[in-house]
Amino acid sequence: MKSFFALLISVSFIIASAAKTGHVITFRSPSLYPESFTWDPKSHNFIIGGTRHQKLLSISESGVAETLISDTDLPQNSSFLGLAIDRRRNRLLACIHRTPTATHPSPFNALAAYDLKSHRRIFLTPLLDKNDQNPIATVTEIIHPAAANDVAVDSSGNAYVTNSDGDFIWKVNIDGEGAIFSRSEVFKSHPVDLTVDYHKCGLNGVVFISDGYLLVVQSNTGKLYKVNVNDGTAKTVNLDKDLTAGDGIAVRSDGVVLVVSQHKLYYIKSENKWDEGVVFDETTLDVEGFATAVVVGNRKRVYVLYGHLMEGIMGNGNTEEFSIVEIEENEDKEDNIWLFVLVGFGLTYFLFWRFQMRRLVQNMDKRVA
Repeated sequence: MKSFFALLISVSFIIASAAKTGHVITFRSPSLYPESFTWDPKSHNFIIGGTRHQKLLSISESGVAETLISDTDLPQNSSFLGLAIDRRRNRLLACIHRTPTATHPSPFNALAAYDLKSHRRIFLTPLLDKNDQNPIATVTEIIHPAAANDVAVDSSGNAYVTNSDGDFIWKVNIDGEGAIFSRSEVFKSHPVDLTVDYHKCGLNGVVFISDGYLLVVQSNTGKLYKVNVNDGTAKTVNLDKDLTAGDGIAVRSDGVVLVVSQHKLYYIKSENKWDEGVVFDETTLDVEGFATAVVVGNRKRVYVLYGHLMEGIMGNGNTEEFSIVEIEENEDKEDNIWLFVLVGFGLTYFLFWRFQMRRLVQNMDKRVA
């Protein structure tokens, strides 16, 4: 039995490997401090939003940066956070957030949709709590915690936006009509370590799965949730380990889900439509670069964004160059983890059979005696 437990430990304990980088794209845009990006399959470029400027950039695979959209109508000091492309309608969806400050004490949250051909804005939908009366509350009004963080789009053009401060999800339909979609109590069912820097950051990265549900990462608990897009019901995905400080999320064409944090890139696989999952690989990332987003480009190539976000938040830097880095998977680990699982099941069956046979022999000896 000792060997069986040792095998279980070897399956669940995966040592993070150092990042094996491929294509490195360095681009220049002073003080941009991007938090999110997405891949545009039509232009074969990345689209990046800045946290200090109300503009969206197009980044070529050679690192050429061009302003794609500059939206000067947005509130001053607002930031572009999560981005997603609605491929069927050639639209870019962008989360917009303004953090309260001394000069602007009220938060602002919205979802913007832009036509990728004309670059014109289709709509700007304020994202409110049900008790809010307007998107920019006065100082005397009750301000509910809210931060529009990330967005995913389904096949019908509906967008789902995570609120990382309030731990709920908004839904914005194809016409730009928004409402709270899910306030599941499941989102608040796990303990939060109040000693970590990110303890206030709840629901974060979100991705739509074609079977009809969302997968949502929660930063301050490391949990992954499966959310039904029909009724907003949610359940915790049973993983073999927490996704510590998980931030951005993406899914490859082979069904592998990728979750990025400042420290690691997690590779996760499920065989039962995300009721359960296994972290079969972890890659250590550049901590100083502060990775916040992950996307899948051509031929399942995985890229992370190093936007030096913490430096931008602290306001104590003036970085001019940022990078998009391809992370190559250690393919042997994915094969080995399932091999270990199969061996573990086989060993369990053998030990159980051996135990039963031993009891049978002991019972027969007692009868003979």
